Amino acid sequence: MGVHAVTAATEPAPADPAATEPAPADPAATEPAPAGNDADAAEAGLLLRVLGALLREDVVGLRTRGTPVRLPDGRWLRLAAGDGPGADALLLPVTDDGFQCADAARLPLLRRESDGAELTTADEVVAALRALADPADRGGFDHFAEECGQTLDTVRLHAETRTEVTEALTARYGPEPADWTGLAGGLAHDTLAARLDHPVYPTARGRSGFGRSQLRAYAPEFHPRFALRWIVLPEDAVTLPGGRAALPLRWPTPAVLGLPRLDRSHLALPVHPLSAGAPLREALRRTGLTGRTVLAGRPYLEAVPTLSMRTVALVDDPALHLKLPLATASLGRLNRRTIKPGTLVDGAAGQRLLESVIAREKRFADTVLLADETTYAHAGDELLAVLCRRYPAGLDASAVVPMAALLSGAPGGGLVIDHLARRFYGGDPVALLDACLTLLLDWQTTLFGYGIALESHQQNISLVLDTDAGATRLRLLLKDNDGPRLHTARLRATLGADAPAPSGFADRRIFTDDDRELTDLFTTITVHLCAGAYAFGLARHGRAPLDALLRLVRDRLAEAVERLGRRSGGPAVVLRAHVLDAPRLPVKAMVTAGTLLSKERSGAADINKHYTDGPNYLLRAGDTR
Repeated sequence: MGVHAVTAATEPAPADPAATEPAPADPAATEPAPAGNDADAAEAGLLLRVLGALLREDVVGLRTRGTPVRLPDGRWLRLAAGDGPGADALLLPVTDDGFQCADAARLPLLRRESDGAELTTADEVVAALRALADPADRGGFDHFAEECGQTLDTVRLHAETRTEVTEALTARYGPEPADWTGLAGGLAHDTLAARLDHPVYPTARGRSGFGRSQLRAYAPEFHPRFALRWIVLPEDAVTLPGGRAALPLRWPTPAVLGLPRLDRSHLALPVHPLSAGAPLREALRRTGLTGRTVLAGRPYLEAVPTLSMRTVALVDDPALHLKLPLATASLGRLNRRTIKPGTLVDGAAGQRLLESVIAREKRFADTVLLADETTYAHAGDELLAVLCRRYPAGLDASAVVPMAALLSGAPGGGLVIDHLARRFYGGDPVALLDACLTLLLDWQTTLFGYGIALESHQQNISLVLDTDAGATRLRLLLKDNDGPRLHTARLRATLGADAPAPSGFADRRIFTDDDRELTDLFTTITVHLCAGAYAFGLARHGRAPLDALLRLVRDRLAEAVERLGRRSGGPAVVLRAHVLDAPRLPVKAMVTAGTLLSKERSGAADINKHYTDGPNYLLRAGDTR
């Protein structure tokens, strides 16, 4: 592992390790966002996504209580006034959609019925809907208004810096994105993906508590480099499976960090610079470690943020990623970016389970690659933890592209998928999608047959593209396997003695005997985010007709399901009934569970697995002969 050391510091006393590390200030108040037409367009785009998500999740009854109204410019929904102070009847213009909701919001956005006023800012829209909400939930709407404001400023910042970032990427990696190869090139694709909106969550670009300067210094959309901080903890307070020998080569000892007298008794754990102040102090207070630790004054190892931001790649060894806790939230205020120690256990157990399946299903041995996530350490707190993720060797000549980047705008114009298609699929992005879906759906349905549904969304799957004997080769590269749903009885029936026991996982919610929990996860992640989103996205960009793209998704899924066989009551029957032929499909209610409502109010046992429902767009592509 290559090492980049920053200037040395003298050894501090082992007292309060964060006492001189103030929490980073939020510069947003002194960095006003630009105004004008670009700002208005940014806000209009954000509000379309926000209103579309709230309609899909039926917030304050927008979908189920809204009365259809026909006005000269098209269809609207009228939502009657509630009893709350300031409540007014609202009119929402809608248009046909079909991707997880029958309708989508359209311009001119929301309108008050009483005076005809158009609500064109996030504050106005959220305030109007807040007035219709249950009083117990109005605090969540206030949080969501803040989230919208953070996101809007980030979207504007992205627009301001587009040329700057594009020029920096092309200067470092070259002008052609399809030639950004290896795991280092994959980080450049992460940068493009970070500037694209999430297919479901409307304010995904916002990160609570961070201002513009912090984003430019540490967020993936700016592709920065920065040095890691390190905290030195008593070895007896650290859980490290395999001991010191399990750590990557040249992991810094206390002596390397300028603390030689602690070499035999202490271990070093990396700390994200944004967590090195008040969040770290609080974690040490919670664990009773304040007087037994030292925050090294010597930063060590230079890193680049990945798409997840809290995970960083080492500049000198991009095949080694370190997942570090961040005291922030994204995809909802309750979606904290810390690391619960139990998820480290579950990720390693999930990886071993997938390895067991691949050992039995030989066709995936050369087509599905797994990052190694079995090395981790923690000190019993979600801010004192690290996952050491090691990627497979031999990818230097391959394009390693997260699925989340495929629809991103590329330097030189077009989409990333267009550039990849020109290099590997004769210029046909639909052919690339077809190859991806064929492998991905075969893999995921095979897992389902074993009783496994993965939360492997667009960020957790990368396409690995190269040529082998003159022919294009496509493989999948998976990471973050800590949140699956596992069918207890089916695992035992298919894996026998190799089936994992529930005691091998920290989160007991992972195991179930209910097929519906697996089909919900399979549908919302694999079907919606990794298949349907690309059908609707490519159609929106004019690459092919929507009906043809949806037919492709259905056909490839149907073929994969057929490979599971037709055993009565078996997994193929379940997938056909609950996915291919279901009248409606589950849809993530991410805003509701992640921000608007408390867990007590939403009833969400897991905020990432809380659902509403929407139309089954696969039926539109069904065989009508």
